[in-house]
Amino acid sequence: MTPSNKFHLPTLSRQSHLTAMLLTSILAVVLGSLQIGYHTGNVNAPGKIIEEFFNHTWRARHNQSMPDHSLTLLWSLSVSIKDLGALLGTLGVKYLADSYGRRNSILIVNCLSVVGACLMSASKASKSFEVLILGRLVFGLFCGLVMSLNPLYIQEVSPTNLRGAFATLNQVSFASGILVGMVASLETVLGTEHYWAMMLSLSLIPALAQYLVLPFCPESPRYLLINRGEESNAEAALLRLRGSTDKVFAELKEMKEEAAHAESGVTTREFFKKRSYKQPIIIVLVVNLGSQLSGFNAIINYSTRMFQAKFDQAKYLTLGVGAVNVTFTLVAFFLMERAGRKRLLLTGFISIAVCNLLMTIVDSVLHLVPELRSLQVLLVFCLISAYELGPGPISWFIAAELFDQPGRPIAMAFTSMLNWGGKFVLALLFPPLLKVCGVYIYLLFMTVALLAFIFTWIRLPETKGRTFDDIAEEFRGAEGIPLHNKAGFNTFT
Repeated sequence: MTPSNKFHLPTLSRQSHLTAMLLTSILAVVLGSLQIGYHTGNVNAPGKIIEEFFNHTWRARHNQSMPDHSLTLLWSLSVSIKDLGALLGTLGVKYLADSYGRRNSILIVNCLSVVGACLMSASKASKSFEVLILGRLVFGLFCGLVMSLNPLYIQEVSPTNLRGAFATLNQVSFASGILVGMVASLETVLGTEHYWAMMLSLSLIPALAQYLVLPFCPESPRYLLINRGEESNAEAALLRLRGSTDKVFAELKEMKEEAAHAESGVTTREFFKKRSYKQPIIIVLVVNLGSQLSGFNAIINYSTRMFQAKFDQAKYLTLGVGAVNVTFTLVAFFLMERAGRKRLLLTGFISIAVCNLLMTIVDSVLHLVPELRSLQVLLVFCLISAYELGPGPISWFIAAELFDQPGRPIAMAFTSMLNWGGKFVLALLFPPLLKVCGVYIYLLFMTVALLAFIFTWIRLPETKGRTFDDIAEEFRGAEGIPLHNKAGFNTFT
């Protein structure tokens, strides 16, 4: 397996020993991100209906309507509380991943999704908007945990030359969930006064499906060998995933080499003080904040309201946003092992910057030339495409490639914290910022994208086709760690 291997779907099985068990394991895991996408996409179109539910509940309690500014604030809180919950959820990633394993942790946190969906759907029957907000908070805890655990598991079970492509499937599933949520929330489907509560419960289907499939999939061999020191169990898990004894021995050897170069388990404090981690931490920080604060999330959360002022069928244009989103995550899936992470990130960031600049110009003259509104929609679609081509999927998994085994769970928690923190801040601040800055808000997004582009160009190493140990070695010199340990390999418990 060499870095020069190209990703061709028709010959995937022959080149990379793609087995049914490997594919099943990855598809079972990404059912979690499907649920997250669903609850990201389904709050957009029926916003006014759910706001009316808030108002009706308030009127029944206090014999008066809720003030408009309070209603707007409560709706913004309802949208953004999921991201706040996700931010809090990231704090448990290291403990769960290292204590219970990657697969088992995903199964454990799935119960939060079930509880959250039940609370959200019960809000109407209980006549309590607080129950809806609590449900989104609990579901948010699930989001923060699973969007760290999923890439961690996928990266550790995938063969090196397909690692990035398979990690991108997490984003494909997330984007697909957004589209399904958008469709389900249409007035012609379930986004009505009578059925919106049922719509919020549909994420229970993939949650229960994951409980039926994932327990029969193997644990991460890397976790079993390096963290637990269980070589025989790691070998058995790897054999189930690869189906080839030759491949198993080669990968076991590579894992042992990685373990030999690594130190003992890393605490959160040591993670941020360790010299060899400083450059990867800065890279993860810039890539993730660049992705989250460049405008994509504002468009996903508020696209219906953005289009409403200009189009009668705004909800269907929002559906187009979801369709473009899915299409370009699939494009990224096929390009990830051909173009590489760095090239896709650079293409994505510079394209996002250009789209934001053009959106500023178009919005500024829209009142003079109303015919340009179609161009505005095209620019929104282009920005979504640019995001999903690189920054979207890569920002979620790049940390897993830049850090060694002991630092990887904390790195993924850090990634999730940055992603969800960025989403939360943007969801909360975009409406008031839009009122203050008007169309010039896109210039802020453009600046963020340009800064991320420049930094990525200068500092990010290409990780395509390289083993974890090879990537970690690039940063290891800063710590003065010897590259070979003849005494054997360490285990981390």
